[in-house]
Order: sequence, then structure tokens, then C-alpha cells
Amino acid sequence: MARKAKRDLTIEQKLARGPIDLPFLALVMLLTAIGLIMVLSASFASAMYDLENLTKGDPYYYFKRQAGFAAAGVVAMFVISKIDYQQFRWMSIFVLAASVVLMLLVFTPLGRTGGGARRWIRLGPVRFQPSEIAKIGVILFFAARLSKRKPQLGPPPKKKWNRRTLLGRTCEKLDSIGFLELIPYGIALGVVLGVIALQEHMSAMILVIVGAASVLFAAGIRLGWFAAGGTLIGAGLWFIITQTDYMKLRIQIWQDPSSDLRRGGYQPWQGRIAIGSGGLLGTGLGNSRQKYLFLPEEHNDYIFAIVCEELGMVGACMIIALFALLIIRGFWLAIHAHDRFGTLLLVGIMSLMAFQVFFNIGVVTGVLPPTGISLPFFSYGGTALMIQLAEMGMVLSVSRQIAAPKAE
Repeated sequence: MARKAKRDLTIEQKLARGPIDLPFLALVMLLTAIGLIMVLSASFASAMYDLENLTKGDPYYYFKRQAGFAAAGVVAMFVISKIDYQQFRWMSIFVLAASVVLMLLVFTPLGRTGGGARRWIRLGPVRFQPSEIAKIGVILFFAARLSKRKPQLGPPPKKKWNRRTLLGRTCEKLDSIGFLELIPYGIALGVVLGVIALQEHMSAMILVIVGAASVLFAAGIRLGWFAAGGTLIGAGLWFIITQTDYMKLRIQIWQDPSSDLRRGGYQPWQGRIAIGSGGLLGTGLGNSRQKYLFLPEEHNDYIFAIVCEELGMVGACMIIALFALLIIRGFWLAIHAHDRFGTLLLVGIMSLMAFQVFFNIGVVTGVLPPTGISLPFFSYGGTALMIQLAEMGMVLSVSRQIAAPKAE
């Protein structure tokens, strides 16, 4: 009887019952736990002094909130991991559309300002950046559409165009080189980037482009179109940077933080002091001196500087190694996914994670100009952490199919 019931299971049920990838799960849980410990250590002083009249002097304020969001995120991760990831196909367009609507709500009374920029919205007790949803929305949309195409984008199946007209001949030429097939992706990406540009959120624009580009590249886009699109987008970003005062100031401060230590250069300068103070083995967990109101955003964008100060170069390198193992394992799962959608989805998610880690550490160490990109699993931000764990749930959902029993 039990054997008959097992045969009666649907393919979706068999996929949902497949084992998740334990090495990937262990790395996610380990990084989340270490991140919570570092949030507790880095935010202790600023929460206790409560200069923003937010914590009421509770030194565990930020830690307790982050731990609550982490618990909710872990639950969401396991729930999402039980969903057949093929369901994400039809969800993709709705996630993308919802992210655009939420980003537009930033410019309504629901919008909130922080750090001189209007990028947040508040829905009840929750305050978050809708651009976080846009990142995964673009990846889902691109992966869902591109998974239905041939391995090599262009030339697509030929359509009959009216060669007697200039428009028909032009469309036939564009169709033959694969340009027309890229139009839906260009429109979707342009809309998302346009709304983000209104928020003057360069870091989010970069990450959205990275996610989209990684999926396009993995889908087999012609390198010529990839290079042309990269050049066009790079030129657009450079134009925005050079025509925006606060971005030009960031470039100047990156080149020489000591040129403006009273304002923009103060944070990167103090961050480098924290890194240098840690030395090889660090000052010890909880013994940072820079977190005592010397280093701004010590529990957020610059938390890696506190990691370097308290755990030293050895501890920082171990954390970087954990991130590297997580990313490598994610790409291994992408290679072994059973279908193209799973592969493209994982490539997009893990590329986004890899570049976010690289950008944050690069900024904190002075290799890259300030961008405002947070460190996954570490930087304080409850909704961002929940979204990151939800993305890890998608990866685990794909991993279930790798070892799932085959349909009879």
C-alpha cells in the first residue's frame, strides 16, 4: 500500500521532498550566525548612547531586531525551499511589476529619507528599500524568459517581413542579428534603472545591471551584443556620475579621503584606521575602539571594518573564505541543475551575491569608491537580510531537484 502511495506522488511532490544541499545550507547558516554576532558587537556602543533617540539606551536594540528578522528569514528560506522552483516562472513578472510599483511609492507620502537620499518606504512597522526586491525581480524575469530560448541568443527563428518596405527590410536585418529578441529585456531593464535613477541610487543600479548581465551571459548572448550593451550602460553610468555633484564628491574622496576629513572623507578614513588597528589577530571580539562613535555606519555598510579590527586579518580572511565557498557551491549547484531555468536563476542570484560582497569589501578597504552597498548577512538591515535568505531558499529549492527521485 505504501509502495502504491509512493508511485502516486506527483513530480512536484517528489521534487519538494528531495533533500536540500546541506553544504550550501550550512554555509548560509554559519554566515548568518557570524553576522548576528558581529552586529551585536559593532552596534553595542551606538545603541547604548542612542544619539538618534531610537534605542532608548538599550545596547541590544539593533541585535534583537536583526535576530528577529534573521529568524523570520530562516523560516522563509525553508518554506521557499519546499516550493517547486518552476512556480517562480509565472511569479517573475508579478515580482518585477510589484518592485517597480513599490519603488514609485518612494515618491509618495509613504517614502522615507535616510542619509540625504529618498529610497525607503514604510508600510506599517516595516521600513525597507524596494530596490532590494527589484534586484531579484529582474533576475527572475530574465531567467524565466531566457530559459525558453535556444542556447545561443540570435539569430532567432526567421519571421516573414515585407521586403518591399524600408521598415520591413530593417526589421529583417535586426531580426537576423538577434537585436529584436533583446528588446523586451532592454525595456524591462530600462524601466527599472530609470526609476532607480530618480532615487539617485547608483549602487542599486550597478547591482541590478550585474544580475541582469550575468543571466544574459549565462543564457548565451552573443559577446558582441554583450560588449555593446556593457559599453552603452557603462557610458551612461559614467555620465550620471560626472554630472551628479554628490557622486563626483565621492570619487574625489575615494582618491584622497584626507582632502575632506570633516565631511565625506571622515568615514573611509576611520574605516582604514579600524582595519589597521586590527593587525594580524585583531583586538578581540567586542574590543573594537572605532565602534565607540568614531566610525559612522559601523554596524551597517562599514561593519567589515569592525570585523577586521576585532578579528584581525586572519578572521577577516576566514569570513571571505566562507563567502567564497558559498558562492562556489552556488555555482556548482547551477551547473548541476536539471533545467535551464534553474541554472540561470542560480547564476543570477550567486553573481549578485558575489558582486555585492566584492563591492562592499572593496569600498571598506579603499579599493573602490564609496557606493553604499551592504555586506550580505552582516550589515544591519532586517528586510534586506530576509530577502537575502529568501534568495538562498530559491537556491535550495533548485538543489532539491538535483538529488530528487526521477518520475516513474
